[in-house]
Amino acid sequence: MTLIKSISGIRGTIGGVPGEGLTPIDIVKFTAAYAELIRRRGTGGKNRIIVGRDARISGGMVKDLVCGTLLGMGFDVVNIGLASTPTTEMAVVLSGACGGIILTASHNPKQWNALKLLNEQGEFLNAEDGKELLSIAESETFVFSDIDKLGKYTEDDSFAQKHIDRILALPLVDVEAIRKADLHVAIDCVNSVGGIVLPLLLEQLGVRHVDKLYCEPSGDFQHNPEPLERNLIDIMRFMAGGKNDVAFVVDPDVDRLAVICEDGKMYGEEYTLVTVADYILKHTPGNTVSNLSSTRALSDVTRRYGMEYNASAVGEVNVVEMMKRTHAVIGGEGNGGVIYPELHYGRDALVGIALFLSHLAHEKKTVSELRTGYPNYFMAKNRIELTEGTNVDAILEKLKERYKDEKITDIDGVKIDFPSQWVHLRKSNTEPIIRVYSEAETQEAADMLGKEIMNVVIQLTK
Repeated sequence: MTLIKSISGIRGTIGGVPGEGLTPIDIVKFTAAYAELIRRRGTGGKNRIIVGRDARISGGMVKDLVCGTLLGMGFDVVNIGLASTPTTEMAVVLSGACGGIILTASHNPKQWNALKLLNEQGEFLNAEDGKELLSIAESETFVFSDIDKLGKYTEDDSFAQKHIDRILALPLVDVEAIRKADLHVAIDCVNSVGGIVLPLLLEQLGVRHVDKLYCEPSGDFQHNPEPLERNLIDIMRFMAGGKNDVAFVVDPDVDRLAVICEDGKMYGEEYTLVTVADYILKHTPGNTVSNLSSTRALSDVTRRYGMEYNASAVGEVNVVEMMKRTHAVIGGEGNGGVIYPELHYGRDALVGIALFLSHLAHEKKTVSELRTGYPNYFMAKNRIELTEGTNVDAILEKLKERYKDEKITDIDGVKIDFPSQWVHLRKSNTEPIIRVYSEAETQEAADMLGKEIMNVVIQLTK
């Protein structure tokens, strides 16, 4: 059993001993701590909290515990049912709520679940709020309401359509161009909420031909739910048949988007954001943001338009903070996470699909041809196992000194930028490892750079 407590929420495997797995006791404790945090931060007269969930098998049980606890803490609860993460984020704002909880473990397998915690803007808690929440949970300094101050419970399943309506209203979402392109689209929704909302979105975007794979929201995932190439064999084989123009794959909570070409080959998860950014920048001058571990291609494309690219620390909340600070018109993460602030500040596969299809319809190219128009980079992802007690910070400081003649960024671990490649090292907050991401113009060079730096780190630990 596993239980991981972090500033962004709590996640773990269902069952086990309290404190060691995601048990009902842990769910209640952290939900109460969240409600206490919202109360302390001030609700501005609002007393409503949104609850949405993906289709995990444990979702119903977790939802009942979360909703009951919030009611017991004196908050009104609006249960929006099976809903994507971006839909839940938007529901917080659209309903004037003081917060929201998304019940999803994102790309983790079916035995996992989690509480993702939102503020009144429908955005993830920042580090300060996250630390206070963990302190409240640890000390159990939360107070439940008496009988006359219990919250009220309602259900509202209208937010998926409200989300779609706002996507369709975006000036750069060209429904007429998509309709005229007469595109044939396939989708893999890994048996979760994408299977409900993607068909609705595509129909309203004017896509008349949709082939569906794993769209029954049973929560019994038919493959590993992380949308990486090794997990997408079925949809890739289906696309290799040559009957569709593009395939879209989402994770269980629909905040990550992977694209597959008309010939069954992966488009590349790093290039979802790059492609959408290209389309946005063609029509909207402005800056871009991604995290330090994302491809250099976004920076290259941004410079084509004479705009400024900035990199943030890893984590959606950090990307959003940097986007606000630099007035970015598009941003996100290289794992297929698109953040389009014209809609809202959150990773959103639905708006990613709408913008990608608009771009594809305008370009009048195949998806493979579209991909060849962007700088070609390859990435290697490795990890260094460490013994307990290893001083990772000291190792990274030595690494900075060793490569002091290169461009160094240390806002999140250490990133070393070489002229034609880079490597990023970050320590894990949950296990004794250093993550090592490297990117270069060939896969061989990326692998070689990663191994070279890993060997240097191992030497520095001796």
